[in-house]
Amino acid sequence: MKLRLEENSLRLRLSEAEVQQFAATGRVAYSIAFGPGPAQTLLYSLERLPAASPATAVQVRYEAGALAVEVPDSVARNWTGTENIGFKGLVLVAEGRELRILVEKDLDSQH
Repeated sequence: MKLRLEENSLRLRLSEAEVQQFAATGRVAYSIAFGPGPAQTLLYSLERLPAASPATAVQVRYEAGALAVEVPDSVARNWTGTENIGFKGLVLVAEGRELRILVEKDLDSQH
């Protein structure tokens, strides 16, 4: 899964195998080490919210060293079960500041 951060936007691109994994398990995650210790590692993930969740829009959760894009169950199932290439969301992260999120299938890539 490719992660791209630029200004106030976050983009995830998943290979076909990763889309299948997300469809089956509801989660795809990777980590990047920036140094030798665990405090210098970033874990990033795409996670499907439970069907019972009241969320209707894409969300983002960030804690020190962990970034998760959370997707409502209906959005996740529609994306993985159709030919739709991607979906997007806009998250209010602070007063007057929004984060644009784009999640796409990267079907030509074998990464």
